[in-house]
Amino acid sequence: METKQAIRKKVFALRKQCTDADVEAMSRIITEKVTAQPEFVQADRILAYADYNHEVCTRYIIEEAWKAGKTVAVPKVQGKDMIFHILTDFAQLEPGYFGIPEPASGEIVDWEAGLMIMPGVAFDQNCNRVGYGGGFYDRFLEKHPNIIRLAVGFDFQMMEEVPTEPTDIVPQIIVTENDILRA
Repeated sequence: METKQAIRKKVFALRKQCTDADVEAMSRIITEKVTAQPEFVQADRILAYADYNHEVCTRYIIEEAWKAGKTVAVPKVQGKDMIFHILTDFAQLEPGYFGIPEPASGEIVDWEAGLMIMPGVAFDQNCNRVGYGGGFYDRFLEKHPNIIRLAVGFDFQMMEEVPTEPTDIVPQIIVTENDILRA
């Protein structure tokens, strides 16, 4: 099995090969699948990442959530933790931790329930996830066990098997442009 570091390097190279149009087209398909899931339909609160560097574009998911009257919050890194701010306008976002868009303003929330749209570098058929290595999502989700975890990724991010650690908190659902996996 490849190391997390090797997997990250491979997936980042594949993401770089994608054009902006590819990312947009695949992200729109993923958005349709995500917004059709009962967990999305039933959630009043959505915790979503602001995409960066050819990740699945979450703008469309966030816009659909707003249209449906849902409250959306996005993360900001604070030390070793993430805090979530309510997002009402994309103009609230500015480059933050490692250049990733983060809210410059907005009410801070600490919801005990909701649907989280998680990023990831790679995933496998058992819904295991390789993240970016900071442990931010694992630490946040350990403190918020009732939040439903839905990860989004492109098909090329799916691996046969990815390495895991005891501290990893896995997504319950993974959505790609061609598949929906449930743990």
